[in-house]
Amino acid sequence: MPKLQMQGPKPGLLRQLGFFSATALVISNMVGMGIFGTTGFMAGDLGSARLILACWGVGALVAFAGALSYSELGINFPSSGGEYVYLTHAFGPEWGFMTGWVSFFAGFSAPIAAAALAFSDYLGYFYPSLKQANATVIGSGAFALRLGAGQLVASALILAFTILNCFGVGRTAKVQNVLTSTKMIVIVGFVLLAFAMGHGSWSHFSEPAVRTSSVALPTQFLVSLLWVMVGYSGWNAATYVAEEVRRPERTLPLALGVGTAIVAALFLALNVVFIYAVRLENMKGEIAIGSLSALHLFGPSVAGVFSALMAICIVSTVNAEVTVGPRVYYAMAKNRAFFSAAATVHPRWHTPVVAILSQGLCAMFMTLSKFRDLLTYIGMSLTLFTVLSVVALFVFRRKRPGWQRLRAVQFAYPLIPASYVLVGTCMMVYGVIQQPVASLTALGTVGAGALVYRFGIRAPRG
Repeated sequence: MPKLQMQGPKPGLLRQLGFFSATALVISNMVGMGIFGTTGFMAGDLGSARLILACWGVGALVAFAGALSYSELGINFPSSGGEYVYLTHAFGPEWGFMTGWVSFFAGFSAPIAAAALAFSDYLGYFYPSLKQANATVIGSGAFALRLGAGQLVASALILAFTILNCFGVGRTAKVQNVLTSTKMIVIVGFVLLAFAMGHGSWSHFSEPAVRTSSVALPTQFLVSLLWVMVGYSGWNAATYVAEEVRRPERTLPLALGVGTAIVAALFLALNVVFIYAVRLENMKGEIAIGSLSALHLFGPSVAGVFSALMAICIVSTVNAEVTVGPRVYYAMAKNRAFFSAAATVHPRWHTPVVAILSQGLCAMFMTLSKFRDLLTYIGMSLTLFTVLSVVALFVFRRKRPGWQRLRAVQFAYPLIPASYVLVGTCMMVYGVIQQPVASLTALGTVGAGALVYRFGIRAPRG
């Protein structure tokens, strides 16, 4: 008599992330290389402290509008995948595939690489060879690669958290909670000590810098806003792990809203400190703006402590992004809209190990890129698909029966989602005009995804 083989259920993701873990994920994704690495570029491009602060303030409003819109999307689609899920249901599987494809390269791998490079630059306070300015440039133009000690350290950091994330989201969440708590203490402590003991000057706010950009200020403001939104990117992080969030209908809106509001306040406070500490003329083009500010405020010994602590803050960002990204590829692969191996869940650790490892390899390769070009590439790509996702909200409200409407969005509908779409579209248009190479590379990534879908992978149309 043949033996009956009992086949158990396939391993899946577990709902084990509560409000604090989900909010920590949002905060850690947002507070990273953007706030610690972009203000120096804005000082040269805008040349005005008031314009820099205004840009971060407008970015906060745009991010909050996006977070509210995504909250409504998240409670109606409480499964992992974020934009992939929303665009698949709104516009069809081809758009769903392309958003996942772009997420792999520009949504997660590139930000992980940029954060790791910023980490190296902050360590450059102790070891100058780690700074991006000291990397060896191979080739020329848009395809130049940068090799140096900073790239090696950045790749090692990515590899370490890639391996850690293979061993389970529960373990990763515990590490993330500790890192996020450390990050908040460091930032709040830095702001308070800057005003209590730091040697800065309020006169810096009225001292303009010689602009490094010849672009008209209104246009440059929108291009700089694209970089600011890279800093705010991560406000949608909790939607990517919605399938692992407990009580998503309650937890997602709270995590997205609270996380975004906290980070917006921190970003504005940090920029005030940066300008209070350093003249705009002296911070132009500086990646490790936190280290430079600490040096001017407290002197070299204390600046070394803060440089190390800010590097740890960026480590938190790398860990959060390494955690979130593979859940998008996992959701796609489950629907046969991505490489099938990405749906592989380890039977013991319950993590999408193939997706995690693939992302890690891509991010390590991207550390060879120029930091400023990575910012533009990320900003263009993320803005395009978050705008499309918010457009999808209008589609769902009109066509989907039983759609749950979030009170916070309904209160000012359609102003909230429409404002996000309008500002995002303007940023992309001027981004292409003023930063054509990096912007067109982002659009080329989208086009490549369309070709891969059409001639390779095809999602089911049922």
